[in-house]
Amino acid sequence: MKKRALYLIIVALAGWTSLGALVQNQPAPAFSLKDLNGKALTLADYKGKVLILNFWATWCPPCRAEIPDFVEFYDQNKVNGLEIIGLSVDKLTPDQLKSFVTKNKMIYTVAFAPEKTIKDYGPIDAIPTTFVIDKKGIIRHAQVGIMDKKTLNGIFQKLSTEK
Repeated sequence: MKKRALYLIIVALAGWTSLGALVQNQPAPAFSLKDLNGKALTLADYKGKVLILNFWATWCPPCRAEIPDFVEFYDQNKVNGLEIIGLSVDKLTPDQLKSFVTKNKMIYTVAFAPEKTIKDYGPIDAIPTTFVIDKKGIIRHAQVGIMDKKTLNGIFQKLSTEK
């Protein structure tokens, strides 16, 4: 029985990793949303930057586990053209989400993920789900599951040197 459970987990993970193959090298869908301070955000605002879109939730242990790496990586690389938007799929009030963001020292942009954006980038069947968009607005990496600092660094180092 344990072997069967392990097999199912491996099959599920293999299915998750196929997400990247489906969307890589495709134009990122345009989005229009507002951050927690009411500032309008669109994909066009990030042209010329490497953008990480991270779909997550406050109640998700893997999502919470990757936040410190995102915070540290953003702090180290924002001057080099990195931007991160954490798109929360939570059903919270803005004040509740702001409180979580403050408590976790999330210095990058956070917004609620509108249904249209979830649909356009989805289906988002599991979180965290992260997309890395290059300076020209092309999705270059997509991943379901925790995005660690080593992976972030490898992708960003490559994309940040591209014109």
